[in-house]
Amino acid sequence: MAFEGLATKLQNIFKKLGNKGKLTEKEVKEALREVRLALLEADVNYAVVKKFVGLVTERAVGSEVLESLTPAQQVIKIVNEELTKLMGGSAAKLDYGSKKPSVFLLCGLQGAGKTTMAGKLAAYLKKHQSKETLLVACDVYRPAAVKQLQVVGERAGVKVFERGQADPVETAKLGVEFAEKNFLDVVIIDTAGRLHIDEAMMDEIAAIKEATDPSEILLVVDAMTGQDAVNVAKSFHEKLGLTGVILTKLDGDTRGGAALSVREVTGSPIKFSGTGEKLTDIEVFHPDRMASRILGMGDMLTLIEKAEKAFDEKKAQELTQKLRRDEFTLDDFLEQFEQVKSMGSLEDLVGMIPGINASQLKGAQVDTKAVGRMEAIIKSMTPAERAKPDLLNASRKRRVARGSGTSVQEVNRLLNQFESTRQMMKQFTGGRFKKGKKGKKGFFGF
Repeated sequence: MAFEGLATKLQNIFKKLGNKGKLTEKEVKEALREVRLALLEADVNYAVVKKFVGLVTERAVGSEVLESLTPAQQVIKIVNEELTKLMGGSAAKLDYGSKKPSVFLLCGLQGAGKTTMAGKLAAYLKKHQSKETLLVACDVYRPAAVKQLQVVGERAGVKVFERGQADPVETAKLGVEFAEKNFLDVVIIDTAGRLHIDEAMMDEIAAIKEATDPSEILLVVDAMTGQDAVNVAKSFHEKLGLTGVILTKLDGDTRGGAALSVREVTGSPIKFSGTGEKLTDIEVFHPDRMASRILGMGDMLTLIEKAEKAFDEKKAQELTQKLRRDEFTLDDFLEQFEQVKSMGSLEDLVGMIPGINASQLKGAQVDTKAVGRMEAIIKSMTPAERAKPDLLNASRKRRVARGSGTSVQEVNRLLNQFESTRQMMKQFTGGRFKKGKKGKKGFFGF
């Protein structure tokens, strides 16, 4: 999980504060010295850490905090607010500009994930904003870069404009003209990366910018590069004038330095984050939600959004009716499990629940082999058995176990899990699972 080490250290620091009741100025300052060390160990830029701790200290040693009934909570509140400000305050929207098509220029070092992110962003714009997008292949140096973009574009269901190894500046210009003629909404230009910053690379991207007049210049940064990411961001910003940052590999065991530094150093907001390998693993970056997760305060809004995306409302309504008629089958059970699985890893999901430290869930991740066995067991049953599990007597269970390559004990375990889930979901649909704001559906969609 992103920020795991930093999150654990900060949560431990504030837990110790919370155990003390009333706080002295000395105790608050000592805790903030530990916060400073934790941030530096997370590879946050030194100047950023110094400014951040200074702002928190100034607010935290005032009478409003020290004389309050819950000083530890007040300190955590201040740290949460300052962390949120540090990462941008609120989610930053894409700027489409006044001209059509809107041009988004992606830049960054080689290996940051620009090409994949170009496809993810195109897929996101198509699904969530109904934008028809064109991908333009301007990385003519890396072997198979054009082919990779074509593959990504095909998976995203968007057009790709390429001219092989031809001049990338001219390719970018012609790509925008192609989008204009075909009435497309957005052009995403995938540029070449290098192993390090060099003048030729910067001059070429600057020329592409000049030729295409982009409304967004987005730096794609590997979140796992830590302090180096800040230096890269600074160089690109000075040359191009960045309008935003996209952090990739935020699902990895990253120390968090890039996310907590890049906004302060460049003034460019983090607009999106890559959270996995799938084309759908892209999220709008919410500074307030990320700050809450780092401090162990959870992220219920993102959890609810993931649930709403994963669960089809029409199917959820059908499922509700089935449960009320006592017609919930093993096929329905398997489908629900697959939908939960599509939301992400168990560690990430539970880590969004307030008060739960995701690091405590090590070893508690979903066993993919067990999921496969469960699917094999259900698919080894006849349609009648899946619809009415009560038909499964001892001989039928032995047959299912043989057909699925499992044991009768595993078949029984699955049937017990199914019955427990069925009873729990029946209780939810009976009115115990209340609706959220504005009549929205609950976690499982009903």
